[in-house]
Amino acid sequence: MSKRVLVGLMLVVLVAGFLLAGALWRDYQCFLSQTIQTDQERVLFDVPRGTSLRTLARRLREQGLIERPIYFIAMVYLRGDQGRIKAGEYAFTRDMTPPRLLEWLTSGRVVEYNLTLVEGWTFRQALAAIDSHEVFAGGPRLADLSDAEIMARLGRPEAHPEGLFFPDTYRFTRQTSALDLLRRALARMETILAEEWEQRAPNLPITTPYEALILASIIEKETAMADERPRIAGVFTRRLQRGMRLQTDPTVIYGLGERYDGNIRRADLREATPYNTYVIPGLPPTPIALVGREAIHAALHPEEGEELYFVARGDGRHVFSRTLEEHNQAVRRYILSRNDE
Repeated sequence: MSKRVLVGLMLVVLVAGFLLAGALWRDYQCFLSQTIQTDQERVLFDVPRGTSLRTLARRLREQGLIERPIYFIAMVYLRGDQGRIKAGEYAFTRDMTPPRLLEWLTSGRVVEYNLTLVEGWTFRQALAAIDSHEVFAGGPRLADLSDAEIMARLGRPEAHPEGLFFPDTYRFTRQTSALDLLRRALARMETILAEEWEQRAPNLPITTPYEALILASIIEKETAMADERPRIAGVFTRRLQRGMRLQTDPTVIYGLGERYDGNIRRADLREATPYNTYVIPGLPPTPIALVGREAIHAALHPEEGEELYFVARGDGRHVFSRTLEEHNQAVRRYILSRNDE
């Protein structure tokens, strides 16, 4: 082959290479401007921990989020982001381009979910809410574990779980386990209870933070009215100081457990369960519900006064009395008359 022919072939190959490179570059630029091809407004995409870039690009293609995995890989390397992609669940919208997808994946803007544990719920009601949440519904059920098994997994094998978890709205990602959520609620309660205990009023008839939590749980169940909590706490505090039984219906109900059918009978008030404060002196052995900060604060800052009794009016509020005679009159007016209707 002559030198002239060889040079000519080299020029042809070089020109073809430039043309091919130009075509690839234009195709790559087109790839960068393409938006997600989907009919859905929002597409959830999970990146498990340890996912390789090649696997990530392939899965993006399989879910219709990009068209050219090799271009996505090239884009990642050209931008120097190969070590910055974070694991988690992401929500992509159909107006997103590949660079925008990559920005999301490197930002760690993962999808967060909400779950509210409600003041006054029992521990088992809280477990049911967690088990039914979309993030946890497909996994192992907490309700299938005993209280002791759950507390052992949380590192508190000797503790009774009732009342130990702070009711609040918790935000979490799909990678969160149900036990992780409980662990957060447990730590939150320990922090809040310690803070409130440090600021408690003097001369209280309770001697430990746990006793404060027990009393607060009863207050929590007695009223949803914030302004009544310190007043009810005052009644219970004075009764404890005088050695009077608390005689509070929520403890009876808790002691009945699944036997409670919505009505408290005379026999229930006389039944000697560990929680029946019509029978037992002092506080029950554990809290009876999830407790909010306001109820804890009320238990540790009871309102002063002389009232020793209260009765529900039927509208969410209570009538308070200093003497048994006044209380019996209120019972006749608000309870017995209602039962006669």
